[in-house]
Amino acid sequence: MPDSLIEQERLRNKIKLVLKVNYVTSAISITFGLVCFFLLDIKEIIPYVLVLFGLLNFVNILVFKQKKNLTLTYNISSFLALISALIITLYSGGINSPFIFMLAIIVFAAYLNTQRNGQVYLNFIFVLVLLIFTQSFPELSFTENVIPTESRNIFSLISILFSLYLLGNIFGKVLLKTHNSLYTSKKELTIQMYEKEMLLKEVHHRVKNNLQTVSSLLSLQSRSVSERKMKDLLKSTQNRVISMAMVHEMLYMRKDISQIEYKSYVQELSEYLIRSIKGLDSKVNLKIDIPDIKLGIDTAIPLGLLINEAVTNALKYGFTDDEEGEIYIALKQELDKQYILNIGDNGIGFPDTINYKNTKSLGLKLIYNLTRQLKGTIQKDNSKKGTNYIIKFQEVKQQLSPVA
Repeated sequence: MPDSLIEQERLRNKIKLVLKVNYVTSAISITFGLVCFFLLDIKEIIPYVLVLFGLLNFVNILVFKQKKNLTLTYNISSFLALISALIITLYSGGINSPFIFMLAIIVFAAYLNTQRNGQVYLNFIFVLVLLIFTQSFPELSFTENVIPTESRNIFSLISILFSLYLLGNIFGKVLLKTHNSLYTSKKELTIQMYEKEMLLKEVHHRVKNNLQTVSSLLSLQSRSVSERKMKDLLKSTQNRVISMAMVHEMLYMRKDISQIEYKSYVQELSEYLIRSIKGLDSKVNLKIDIPDIKLGIDTAIPLGLLINEAVTNALKYGFTDDEEGEIYIALKQELDKQYILNIGDNGIGFPDTINYKNTKSLGLKLIYNLTRQLKGTIQKDNSKKGTNYIIKFQEVKQQLSPVA
């Protein structure tokens, strides 16, 4: 459901609650006031406050129907209820008055409106209750209990029933309805999320299958080509496609479809490249130092392509066919959420005069362009034997941009 529709539904529910509470409290207050005056023989202040509150509340409802200002209507109702409850409490026994529970219901009603309103009323009524308590000391008291002794039990009974009715039949029903609505919404959202997750897994599965199809086509094409340079070009392209397919495969095979465990991905990709380029009897050792790091697809794919190019270059140009060697890949996360990738080999390396600007090597150009896509920096580490890079980057959050 769109946010605007949700807000409209919430507003309608608030209006319904405010109007229902106002109607009920107005009717009961007027009735209670008449009972106090004619049946309980309470002739001072209390019945007048009850009737006046009920009448003013009815007027407040009429004003709302004209102005449609819910905030104003709620504030007026709350103010009238607070003043009326305070006066009746003071003149019906103070801290011992059964009507004091109405103050707690006012706080409860305020929290149903907004948390901020609830907190304001809670703090204010907390102070009022302490002030009411001071009326239990004769030297501080400025009010007296105006309810006749013989009517106090009946007054207490009606006050408690009034409070229980508001709490249970009005606010309790609202809370139950809200709870059921939230439960239903949560259940629907859970189902929708599950369906979307399954759909996304299916998308990753289809993308992986399509990439594997492309890889198979490239493999078939390379078999029909006799020129060595063209074969190598097709093989390199095939490996790039496979490096992307592996990401999608890992995403649909795991519970978390938004991130992949990068160590297992790098391990699988690197081992595949060694088998593909050097064969099963390769003497090149693989050293991987990656902790439990998970990366999103927008980072995993370009970083995977970068690692693919670096490892491929090392295997093709860093070592002779039967030469022993080592390729190491280390990835760590800094405190500022920046990642540092150390990747390289102990092979023959290449001179500093060759760089991505003047070389014809697509692999070297891709390493620098993919670093730029990751919004990172790359530095060639000349302190070690072979070809080694230090790449710093942050996780990419946006969509992939084309590699130039």
